Amino acid sequence: MHTVVLGTSGVTAEDVLAVARGAARVALSEDALTAVAASRAVIDDLAARPDPVYGVSTGFGALAVRHISPDLRARLQRNIVRSHAAGMGPYVEREVVRALMFLRLKTLASGHTGVRPVVAETMAALLNAGITPLVHEYGSLGCSGDLAPLSHCALTLMGEGDAEGPDGTVAPAADLLAAHGITPVALREKEGLALLNGTDGMLGMLVMACADLTRLYTCADITAALSLEALLGTDKVLAPELHTIRPHPGQAAAAANMRKVLAGSGLTGHHQDDAPRVQDAYSIRCAPQVAGAGRDTIGHARLVADRELAAAVDNPVVLPDGRVESNGNFHGAPVAYALDFLAVAAADLGSIAERRTDRLLDKNRSHGLPAFLADDPGVDSGLMIAQYTQAALVSEMKRLAAPASVDSIPSSAMQEDHVSMGWSAARKLRTAVDNLARILAVELYAAARAVELRDGDRLSPATRAVVDAARAAGVAGPGGDRFLAPDLERAYAFVRSGAPITAAETVTGPLD
Repeated sequence: MHTVVLGTSGVTAEDVLAVARGAARVALSEDALTAVAASRAVIDDLAARPDPVYGVSTGFGALAVRHISPDLRARLQRNIVRSHAAGMGPYVEREVVRALMFLRLKTLASGHTGVRPVVAETMAALLNAGITPLVHEYGSLGCSGDLAPLSHCALTLMGEGDAEGPDGTVAPAADLLAAHGITPVALREKEGLALLNGTDGMLGMLVMACADLTRLYTCADITAALSLEALLGTDKVLAPELHTIRPHPGQAAAAANMRKVLAGSGLTGHHQDDAPRVQDAYSIRCAPQVAGAGRDTIGHARLVADRELAAAVDNPVVLPDGRVESNGNFHGAPVAYALDFLAVAAADLGSIAERRTDRLLDKNRSHGLPAFLADDPGVDSGLMIAQYTQAALVSEMKRLAAPASVDSIPSSAMQEDHVSMGWSAARKLRTAVDNLARILAVELYAAARAVELRDGDRLSPATRAVVDAARAAGVAGPGGDRFLAPDLERAYAFVRSGAPITAAETVTGPLD
């Protein structure tokens, strides 16, 4: 099994995906353990002094003015975890929790948090054992980190509360730890706070969203090409010289993908035949521009994520010169903005895909296709209501595109008076990503039906490969009763799996 080795310099997006989704094992390098031990020595020295140090010998947040005596400090660290584990609502996905834990471990391994090596080693053991804390939907304001979600993870580290075992069974955390030979951690100075102060939840979801959207944008290029072919559109607008004079890299990549998919088609370029058109509608002609802008947005979001993946986010932090300083690096604004930006781009991509679908179904604009792509219009309604479903999803996407990061609600007696709402931005983006896959699935279903109603022998080889793969998966068929009850959930699974990309690439080679 693949093992991700954590050092002091951060991790990559591929590392996060391997641990969150691929069940990769985690190990701490010797350099990381040495750095963790060195920073702990600094904390132990400060703890022995009479002067109060925030997070070491004081309370937290608005209660930071109180000096805590040595005999109460272990209790303080234990209590902050218990009191902050105050999430509510349904449990979030296992992959989100694993990403959250791994990214907190990444910061512990940096040597800037002041925890003992045993704390980092125990968190790695939890991940390797497949023990997943139960983290609730609500509880993070995205400032002072994802406090409640991280607290529920820390509670499991202490052997308290319930957690999910590797087989998905929920049981007391103490029993799960004992079954895997893991000793619960008894927290000492600074350690409770170090486990809670991070942007790890929102960052993990950003990394996964970038990976998912990258595949969906490639899939959108394929469905747009299918729709262009089904509508007898022109591929001249995809010429590379047209995209060179407006040098957005995402636009050029999207146009290149569509060119590859349409290469060898006998259906494109007939806009001057039976029903002359000077040019195709925007939803066809501007597909590379819209998808390209989204691709560039993903590029920006990846840049933000990579910077955060290299960061050590905690408060206070142990600096290389031995100083322990308070800071505001836990504020989620950089991540929250990127999350919201992606939701806007995803909503727009879904919107243009729905317009192409509507055009395929309208006999007045589809250039010879039957109304609603029905087998016998009037006797059956074809894909009329499939487009309703798609339109409902697009409408929800627009609501989800409203940014969470422009909101702020004060907390902690006005000590934490401006928060990022980054966790909320991440949660709604996950829904938006899933909705986008469903929207593209409807377009794929409709476009596959439409191209089969044309002369199938004139399809491009890549289009033929995608339609054949869809048919084999039960997503597309020759018509008749199959389209009286379209299996859109099957189409959604086909898109989510990346199967359209795999099918196209058997002909085109790698797509961007």
